[in-house]
This record gives sequence, structure tokens and C-alpha cells, in this order.
Amino acid sequence: MKKHILITGGAGFIGSHLGERLVFDLDYEVTCIDNFDDFYARSIKEKNIEKLKSSNQFHFVEADIRDKEALEKLNGNFDAIVHIAAKAGVLPSIKNPLAYEDVNIKGTFNLLEFAREKKIKQFVFASSSSVYGVNKNVPWSERDFVLQPISPYAATKVACELAGHTYSHLYAIRFIGLRFFTVFGPRQRPDLAIHKFAKKMLKNEPITVYGDGSTKRDYTYVSDIVDGIIAAMSYTRTDFEIINIGNNKPVTLMELIRTIETVFDKKAIIKYIEEQPGDVPITFADISKGKALLDYSPKVTLQEGLQLFKEWFVLNKD
Repeated sequence: MKKHILITGGAGFIGSHLGERLVFDLDYEVTCIDNFDDFYARSIKEKNIEKLKSSNQFHFVEADIRDKEALEKLNGNFDAIVHIAAKAGVLPSIKNPLAYEDVNIKGTFNLLEFAREKKIKQFVFASSSSVYGVNKNVPWSERDFVLQPISPYAATKVACELAGHTYSHLYAIRFIGLRFFTVFGPRQRPDLAIHKFAKKMLKNEPITVYGDGSTKRDYTYVSDIVDGIIAAMSYTRTDFEIINIGNNKPVTLMELIRTIETVFDKKAIIKYIEEQPGDVPITFADISKGKALLDYSPKVTLQEGLQLFKEWFVLNKD
């Protein structure tokens, strides 16, 4: 029997890459649910899963994770849930925190209940490096139990991790929370820095830099993220773990811009403005736990990943 995986947010950036790997490389059956949230254009997500829809091992259901009745109608005996769906973005969460609480926390509880009712043992949750907040103890380790999130988005991810611990304890659901660090690559959301910068640079428009460009991010290529997810899907040693999935090599915003300039052979016009609320000065993953438990080891460098992003972007920029 083929393994059958339920992916929430499966038409998005990370979810569609994961779906393709599972269906075309590993011969899994995949059911994807997505509600085509209007955070960005539906047509982009439709394009993301265009190839997947050609396979009879891929099933798409348009549904909202807040809709418990819709979840109950899902067909199949699922071997694992990979829960990626969420309202994303730090700044929008500050402007509309209750929407983030509604989707991210309620939706996750619905899925945990679904797992309990359907006796699905494996639950992989897409958490975020934002849970660490402003933490001077770099690189950030999962052993840092005092989390200080500084945005409602980050706070919802902390809440979901704790909900996962509760369900793991009460119902023996194996909950693996993966804290992703600044994911980039083909199909990256259009609101994220690399995508926005490339678009504006090619149009000879100024790009916005918040602060002085010294903030650092641990940019992690999407195929490395997918490697981490797949390893977590088959992890069985313990029933609850939180694991960083990052690159362990943070670079400054100005270094990122210079690398984009090199890859795209285009000079950036930079407009400096004040730092935005909710932003942290650095993200930096300690990935030793991921290496020990999941044999996780990032393979794609920033420049290599940007070259792959460029190849996709040039074909899809419109």
C-alpha cells in the first residue's frame, strides 16, 4: 500500500514542493487541502499545483482548516498529517491579530482533533523561527525554553507547538514541530523580500530596506526544508519534538541584496526607511538537533538557491 499523506496549505510555496517530491519521487499518495486565502492571488497557487494535478496519486480539496465538517469529509486512511496552512506574515498579524488567532490556532486544534478521531499517529507541524523573538543567545537552540515572540503571528506558532505537546501527551500523537528559518526558492510568496526585490530591480524601481540593512537572516532553500519535513514524517524515536530546520549561515540584508544583484546582473536602487515593528535583528538556527534526530543537513547555498529562483522567476515573472 502506498503511504497516504495529508498536506494542509498544499497549494502554497512549501506545500507544493513537498507534494511534488512525495508524488513524483517517492510514489506517495497525497491529499492536499487549501482554501486559496486571498493573501496573494489564487492564480499563483493554481499554477503551483498544475503539475501535481496531472497525477492520479494527487487529490485536491478546497477547504478551510477552520471548517471541522469539511475536514471530517476527507477521504482516505492517512499515514501522516503535514500541517503547513496558516495565515502568514509578521506585519499583517500586528494589524489584524484576531484573524491570525482564528486561522492558526483554531485551525491547528481542528487538525489535532481530526488526527485524534482518525487515529493518525504522525503529525508534522510547520512552525517558525519567529517564535524565538529577540533572542541574543545565537545560534538559536530548541533548548531555549523561554520564547519571547514579538508579533501575533509568532505567538500563534508558540501556541500551536504547545497544543501539539498537549495532544501528544494525552493521545500519543507523535507531534514534530519544525521551526523553519526564512525559506526561499522557486514559488516563494510574492510578499517576501527576495521575490519583491527581484521584481522591483528588474523594473528599475527602488527596493525598500528597513533600517540600515544590517539585520541578518538564516536563508534556507526550499528543497532543504522539504528534506527536513520528509525526515520528520518517518521519525519514530519519541512522541514530541521541536526541531530547527535552517541553514546555520545567516547573512545580512545588504549581503543578500548584493548576491541578488550578482545573480540577476542588475543593480539595486535602495530606499532606506525605519525598521518595521515585529522584525528581529537576527535569525540563526542551531541545527545540531536536526542533524542528530533527522540526519538533516542543508545542501543548497544562498547563491545556488538564488540562481534556481532566478530561473523560475524569469519564466513566471508575469
